[in-house]
Amino acid sequence: MRKGYRPNVGIIIANTKGKLLYCKRRRSNNWQFPQGGIDRNETPEQAAFRELFEEVGIKKHNVKIIAESQHWYQYDLPKKFQLNKLLWNNFRGQSQKWFIFKLIADTKISFDNDPHPEFDGYKWVNFWDPIDEIIEFKKDIYQKVLTEFEQPYKKEFET
Repeated sequence: MRKGYRPNVGIIIANTKGKLLYCKRRRSNNWQFPQGGIDRNETPEQAAFRELFEEVGIKKHNVKIIAESQHWYQYDLPKKFQLNKLLWNNFRGQSQKWFIFKLIADTKISFDNDPHPEFDGYKWVNFWDPIDEIIEFKKDIYQKVLTEFEQPYKKEFET
């Protein structure tokens, strides 16, 4: 992992109809997939399940993993968004391992499990819709991740 990049997981959740969960960030009009940091001594998969519950209220037993990204994706955070700069020496951005999950049981989306929720709204969208809405500095990552996950997604939903 390159210095200055925070280890992180990105999470894509598909419902039983193949729609993707897309969340609205609090106090903004920005939308994104859930994501979060990887704690010390935690695997990316463990972090993904933890963040899944903390950020959107989905428990591990309500999903199955469709795919995990083959490598880590990195992006630089624009300076105006680098809130943790004092906590992270030479902080530049995120290094992310991505997962795509399928809901296997009905569950309510909830932002109540995090004392400082990142989101205040959500919608279910078509597979490629996030590319048109994601904030510019994440657009390339979303394009690459969705491209990598397109075949496992299709295999899951076209059978």
